[in-house]
Amino acid sequence: MQSLLDPAVLFFALGVFAGLVRSNLEMPTAISKFLSIYLLMALGLKGGFALAASGFTASVASSLGLAVLLAVVVPLVGYALLRRVLSGFNAAAVAATYGSVSAVTFVTATQYLESQAVPYGGYMAAAMALMESPAIILAVMLANALRQRQTVPAASALVVATVSPSGAATLASTGPGGLGAAGHGNAGKPAPSLSVGKILHESFTDGTQLLLLGAMLIGLVTGDAGKAAMQPFSGDLFKGMLCLFLLDMGLSTARNLPSVRKQSPWLLAYAVLAPLVHASVAVALAWLVKVPAGDAVLLMVLAASASYIAVPAVVRYAIPEADPSLYVSLSLGVTFPLNILLGIPLYTQVVLSLWRG
Repeated sequence: MQSLLDPAVLFFALGVFAGLVRSNLEMPTAISKFLSIYLLMALGLKGGFALAASGFTASVASSLGLAVLLAVVVPLVGYALLRRVLSGFNAAAVAATYGSVSAVTFVTATQYLESQAVPYGGYMAAAMALMESPAIILAVMLANALRQRQTVPAASALVVATVSPSGAATLASTGPGGLGAAGHGNAGKPAPSLSVGKILHESFTDGTQLLLLGAMLIGLVTGDAGKAAMQPFSGDLFKGMLCLFLLDMGLSTARNLPSVRKQSPWLLAYAVLAPLVHASVAVALAWLVKVPAGDAVLLMVLAASASYIAVPAVVRYAIPEADPSLYVSLSLGVTFPLNILLGIPLYTQVVLSLWRG
């Protein structure tokens, strides 16, 4: 119960309440964008300062290695399960959403750990950055493979020649989707076939990634001197800025709740249970590798989170066949509030019980 009395969590709840009662409270778009930029910059600086103090140790390597492993395994397993109840494109989009991570959930978790006096490695911000892109890349590759399988039958369809009364020869396709012309059901909406190289470039030059990693590098280079100089900005203001951002996220969550009610019970169950399963896998791996308790909590949080910003931004363009209301409403309307209100304290207690036992 004490965790629910954290100001950040209460401001999130206030935003949800304001949205549900249809208050005119809103956060201007420019301020929302500023808060997002601030949180990423401050988080990157904190991670860089921590890494400068600790150095690249075996513990750091273990935590980052587990992060990459989870970033690959979670979307692949998710796709295999979701393919049973969704079309291939929708399954790929939802799997990418749950295979990637939520920066706001991660930031909230770091604040919760600090309030509970649980130490963690600031370098875990790098783990978050590493976990964001693999799921997107895998989803785009799966979507491209689906398109290729769809076009092969059309390409190999039997083509017959007919002769019109005037003697002019015409070709007609008798294959699937052939209505006297080459093509298929999505001919009016061509989908981009993006190369892995292009996806990698877009992922690692994305503004959020670039700012986070750049700020981390600056923190690593400047070390203790930089930490002292930036403390009023990246330390003292951080909690208040997070509260404002979570207020805005609460409003966004309330706006997505009507879409949640339209989803299948199976998908709603996935949005609730999948994060718990992913977090369980993360804590099991962390226990085997013996990473520090704080890092283990953050690995659980990252594995259990779902992206509602980075993935939708890419998937809407790269996989236009997928339904945006599906993956956005599940991640933002179900999984995000579940993690903020209940998941973070639950994951923390599980790790502390195991590590202290």
